[in-house]
Amino acid sequence: MSKDKSKSRKKNSQLIVRINDEERLRFIELCEELDTSAAREVRRFIRDFIKAEESKS
Repeated sequence: MSKDKSKSRKKNSQLIVRINDEERLRFIELCEELDTSAAREVRRFIRDFIKAEESKS
């Protein structure tokens, strides 16, 4: 990724999501088992969701 492109994709916002403790714990455990992070998986879900919805248009 070029230097200019990485600047435009800088992570500078937060999204607060409330879920129950059991779901959060299991999600974190699964992410650890898969050697990934919860944040990475949520970001991937958001990107995939945007692509899917935009392709419907």
